[in-house]
Amino acid sequence: MSKNIRRYLIAGNWKMNKTASEGTALVREIHHEIGHQSDVGAVVCPPFTALESCAKALEGSTVQLGAQNMYPKSEGAYTGEVSPLMLRSLFCTYVILGHSERREYFKESDAFINEKVVAALDSSLKPILCVGETLEQREADETTTVVETQLAGGLKGITADQAENVVIAYEPVWAIGTGKTATPDMAQEVHGFIRKWLEGNFGEAAASKMRILYGGSMKPANARDLLAKEDIDGGLIGGASLQAKSFVELVTIARSLV
Repeated sequence: MSKNIRRYLIAGNWKMNKTASEGTALVREIHHEIGHQSDVGAVVCPPFTALESCAKALEGSTVQLGAQNMYPKSEGAYTGEVSPLMLRSLFCTYVILGHSERREYFKESDAFINEKVVAALDSSLKPILCVGETLEQREADETTTVVETQLAGGLKGITADQAENVVIAYEPVWAIGTGKTATPDMAQEVHGFIRKWLEGNFGEAAASKMRILYGGSMKPANARDLLAKEDIDGGLIGGASLQAKSFVELVTIARSLV
C-alpha cells in the first residue's frame, strides 16, 4: 500500500487559546509563510470565537480552516452548542471530533462521537476522529483493544466512500502535553494497526487513501522521523501550532519529504 497517494496533513489544534485578534494575527503570519503552497495540507483549528476572523484572514490561502468540536444537529434548543451548518457557513473544511480531552472532561462516548462523525459527513465537513490510549491502558497492554473499540464505535455506519473523507488522529493520551512522545517505531506500530483495521472494514482502496495523523506532541525536533514512517501521514499539532514559526516549520519538514 503506497504512501505516495496520500498528501501529508498538518493540522493545528489551538485548544482554548488565542482571542479573535490574536488568532487573526497568527493565521496572517502562517498565510504569509505557507499560504500559497499545496504540496502539504495545512489546517488551523481555532476556538469558535476566532473562526470568523480567521476565515477572513485566510481568504485566498491554501491553508484551510477547521473547528475543534460541534454538536450533531443542524439547529435547535442546544444552548451553548455550535452546529455543522454554522461551521460550514464560516468556510470550515475540517472538524476535530472525539479528542481525548472531550472524552475525559466532557464524558463523550463513542456513540455520541459517532453521531458527530455522521453529522459532519452529512454536512460536507471532514472529521478528524481522534483515538488513543491512556498510560494505564498502555501499561496494561490494552492499546490495540482501546483503539479498535474507538474506531469501531466512532465509524459505525460509515460507508467506504464516506470513510475516504475521514481523517484518523492517533493520540496516545500519555504523550499529550506531557513532553513524552511515542518513539517513531511505537507510533508506526499503532498507525499500522489502524491502517489494517481500516482495510478490513472499508477495503484496501479506501484505507489506502485515508490519512492517519500522529497527535502525541509532534514538534519540529521529532517530526521528520515520525513523518518518514509508512503509515504516519501528518500530525495533529497542539502546542507547536500556537506559534507561526514552529507550525510553518512542521509544514516545511513535511514538504521536504514529499
